[in-house]
Amino acid sequence: MLKLEEAANASPPLEQAAADYAHVRRAIAFLGEGWNRQPAVGEIAEHVGLSESHLTHLFKRWAGLSPKAFLQALTLDHARALLRDSASVLDASLEVGLSGPGRLHDLFVTHEAMSPGEYKARGEGLTLTYGWHASPFGEALMVASGRGLAGLGWVDEDAEGGHAAARDAALADMVRRWPRARFQRDDAATAPYARRVFDPASWLPEQPLRVVLIGSDFEVSVWRSLLTVPLGAATTYSGLAGRIGKPRAARAVGAAVGRNPISFVVPCHRVLGASGHLTGYHWGLTRKQAILGWEAGRIK
Repeated sequence: MLKLEEAANASPPLEQAAADYAHVRRAIAFLGEGWNRQPAVGEIAEHVGLSESHLTHLFKRWAGLSPKAFLQALTLDHARALLRDSASVLDASLEVGLSGPGRLHDLFVTHEAMSPGEYKARGEGLTLTYGWHASPFGEALMVASGRGLAGLGWVDEDAEGGHAAARDAALADMVRRWPRARFQRDDAATAPYARRVFDPASWLPEQPLRVVLIGSDFEVSVWRSLLTVPLGAATTYSGLAGRIGKPRAARAVGAAVGRNPISFVVPCHRVLGASGHLTGYHWGLTRKQAILGWEAGRIK
């Protein structure tokens, strides 16, 4: 991880990062479709209607990477290397206690899970506060309970019906998870979570981010395992299945990964296909590619 002072210099304000992402998202989608051709920066810039210098400047300001370096971070060979190295990285993290409640991974997360009874009640009697915030990957929906961050999702910039409809869809996705809970909007109450999550300079061990995992016992076990995957590492569905002691449950593990309610913080984007391919992501493959590239810039 970057030193804190370096991270602070490398990370623009959330609002600026969000504005940058709106521009580079098209470039990321283009790269995602044609990375195997290794397109030149000029070809990428022409596709998105920017000059090479402007595109390079945006990428570096957004992720700390040039377009070429970002492309390299998305290649299949790089993904395979991540998987080759990740077994030892994950084992090391477990050996030094990074799976414990005090320090789970690079975000310095502490967690608790709701009791099985609370989960089965589908949120009945629970009040969840939500708000909309800028993030490096587009507008984010943050959901919090009185005990910590409970949900993080994104607005789909390509959704039909405009921005309001896209917000409604993102919120509905969260409401479906806990249909009996009471949801109330309070952007001011959830803003500290957005600042804490998306600013690497705030990833401090003395100020751990508290999250609340609301799911079945099996889902929570998968999400806890995801929290042991460090920045710059990756795993597979079968790898996760083995780590929770259910080596034949890769398909069920995949479903649980897809139902992860706290995207980015619980890093389901770090799960790759067994061959190293960037498999599907609940919030869109382009966004998954963006997150992995952005993280690559944090560990350079």
